[in-house]
Amino acid sequence: MKLAVASGKGGTRKTSVAASLAALANKPVLANCDVDASNLPLVTGPRVRRREAFSGGLRARIKSGHCVACGKCEELCRFDAIFFDGPGNGRVARTFRIDEFACEGCGVCAEFCAENAIDLSPADSGEWYVSDTRFGPLVHARLRPGHGNSGKLASMVRQKALEIARGVARQLPLIDGPPGVGCPVIASLTGVSMMLAVTEPTPSGEHDLERILALARHFKIQSFVCVNKCDLNPGLTDKIERRAAELGATVAGRIPYDPAVTDAQRKCQTVVEHGRGPAAQAIIQLWNNISQSFSKQAPEPSQPASAR
Repeated sequence: MKLAVASGKGGTRKTSVAASLAALANKPVLANCDVDASNLPLVTGPRVRRREAFSGGLRARIKSGHCVACGKCEELCRFDAIFFDGPGNGRVARTFRIDEFACEGCGVCAEFCAENAIDLSPADSGEWYVSDTRFGPLVHARLRPGHGNSGKLASMVRQKALEIARGVARQLPLIDGPPGVGCPVIASLTGVSMMLAVTEPTPSGEHDLERILALARHFKIQSFVCVNKCDLNPGLTDKIERRAAELGATVAGRIPYDPAVTDAQRKCQTVVEHGRGPAAQAIIQLWNNISQSFSKQAPEPSQPASAR
């Protein structure tokens, strides 16, 4: 059984829900596939025990000593990444320079450089980590600003978490996915059994929920829906739940607005660890509703780590 927590948009408190489910689950392995803005570590307090570099592609670099300033590279670059403001080298007064943030690593400049003055090397795109938390192992990552292939890194995080789950006989891989429906989201949902979509009672929440449910249907993933801050617009909450049911999803719960959620975040705690307020009680019920669909080998609901 593999469970992914997703949202069609940012700001629905998806990670807050995922962290609480981690506290309630029995021996989970956590994966934070939001590699652009990894927030699950802020709540789980990870202690990094493995750190690996990630290369999302290639980057070009001009060897100034070989450049004769012919301009062929600048002419062919479709990404406007090459500029004629590099240092002189004794042969020419100025050479060309490649902007590493604009370069897409396509290799055209290196292929057509008659002086062999351009190197292509793996880009230092970020890092991924395996950490220990009070809930279990956590695989997470950090993609450097301006670097692409977030889907590739998200896929790597998910795969490493599944490998750890198999290796230590952990019962539930729990994936905190990125918002939206793009490539990193698809990489996060690949191979999962169930998806919990966390939304909110706003027009954008309603619209983007339909998109993430359409993505889940495409991959034949069983979907659950939870409306967070449901009491802010009860009428729209009802409408969203009806629409979710029409689209084949199971409405698993509602979470009311609760200032304790923000207080828990300030204290680096999950909502269910922080207390037994309305939001915590709703999340516990949400977990009970979802876990009823697990197979007999899947984890049963339990108390948060702080209560064990």
